[in-house]
Amino acid sequence: MRIAQLRLAGGEVHAALVVGDEVVDVADPAAGLTGTADFLDRSVETRRTLPELLGQRLSAGGGARWLAEPLLAGEEVRGARLTAPITPRDAWGCGVTYKRSAEFRDEETTGTATRGMYDYVYSAERPEIFWKGTAAHCVGPFEPISIRRDSEFTAPEPELALVLDRNGGLVGFTAADDVSAWDIERENPLYLPQSKIFVGCLAIGPVIVTPDEAGSGMDLELRCRILRSGQAIFDGSVNTSRIGRSFDQLIEYLTRDNAIGNGTIVCTGTGVIAEREHALRDGDVVEITIDKIGRIANPVRKLA
Repeated sequence: MRIAQLRLAGGEVHAALVVGDEVVDVADPAAGLTGTADFLDRSVETRRTLPELLGQRLSAGGGARWLAEPLLAGEEVRGARLTAPITPRDAWGCGVTYKRSAEFRDEETTGTATRGMYDYVYSAERPEIFWKGTAAHCVGPFEPISIRRDSEFTAPEPELALVLDRNGGLVGFTAADDVSAWDIERENPLYLPQSKIFVGCLAIGPVIVTPDEAGSGMDLELRCRILRSGQAIFDGSVNTSRIGRSFDQLIEYLTRDNAIGNGTIVCTGTGVIAEREHALRDGDVVEITIDKIGRIANPVRKLA
């Protein structure tokens, strides 16, 4: 199942399903089921699966229908636009899950006392997990991601993301951009929260794909491009099979003595590294594509 959300002409956000070449509105506001998070809350409360609840609405005919292709390309169709496939209660990131990420971060770290710490985390039993923010920090497809005003080296971190319920159950997968001010973190690792958390620091979308369609998520091709004036200045790819930790391990550590909400986003780390010469600039576009999930593209803005 491919789960999306649409922002309608009046500003309402409705859950929708991508079915063949159509996007079908499945919201039921009269029943308190408007966005994807409402359906997920109901799913957990009633112990019925999210696909079951959404499928029931689809079987009943659903609501309005739109052509999928223009919506997934970022166009407005009859007043509707694609937005983030869920409004997340909270979002988390997992760092240094790819060997290349550990090597690059150690090379870039300024202080000799901390050099080598990333390789240590890559090999350690305990993963790096950090808070990424809430819905206030998150954007959807074709919405702007940001560069902090005090950063000169902000880069995309293209990642496969997990969508969890409050019990740590896997709802599905989506594409994510864990936008990071790398120069701030490299100056001192204690600055990590400022490197990771700011307005527009996380993009997710275009859809949530459930495991029955996406499989385990551990063998998906991921590609990231940075476009400047329409030309690709960076193009990198990796397969998620190169993640050095299991998703079960990441989820277990995240939820150990830690309460999460329905619709929690967990970014699983990046294996695609854009170096300093590819630092994001105002007006760039970051494009991330993952097999079985699709493409998310976001313009870049420098915060004033």
